[in-house]
Amino acid sequence: MTLLLPMAAHATRPSPDAASGPRAASASAALVLNASYEPLCIVPARRAAVLVLTNKAVAVTDGDTVLHSESQALVVPAVARLTRFVKVPFRSQVSLTRRAVFGRDHGSCGYCGGTANTIDHVLPRSRGGRHVWENVVAACHRCNHLKADRTVEELGWKLRTRLIAPSGLAWSVLGHRSPDPRWLHWLDIAA
Repeated sequence: MTLLLPMAAHATRPSPDAASGPRAASASAALVLNASYEPLCIVPARRAAVLVLTNKAVAVTDGDTVLHSESQALVVPAVARLTRFVKVPFRSQVSLTRRAVFGRDHGSCGYCGGTANTIDHVLPRSRGGRHVWENVVAACHRCNHLKADRTVEELGWKLRTRLIAPSGLAWSVLGHRSPDPRWLHWLDIAA
């Protein structure tokens, strides 16, 4: 097996100007499809290259990075398809994480609409509220502090966000990530 190295440090690291937008967030990642072309997961670009080199996957869509060895060059795939079918257990719900809550609420405070930087339990845990999708909202520090351990009804506030668990193939594969435009066809979501 030959060792592949990036051509130059500047070739694989995006410049500070280029590190914005959805493509920059996923430039060092690849979408992996099952042998039946259904999306499985997102892996680092290096893992995608190893899958292709070991003939466990084939490149479906080329990425932007090229890895070079002494005798060959490999374009790291943006989308790779496994050569053998993998049975994956069904996940009924997206994991409740801070990043996923920010993703569901689009980074906006569920109370005032400002920029969210924390999460809050709508029915406070001190009053029996549970840590579930239907009770957690993204919030700004100011609203979180003002609300304290009171309910929304006690304050006369209204929620701007629907408190539902995210669902769908895109959420189960991507989670909180922004999709690379080259993945949209396989995830069956609009740009």
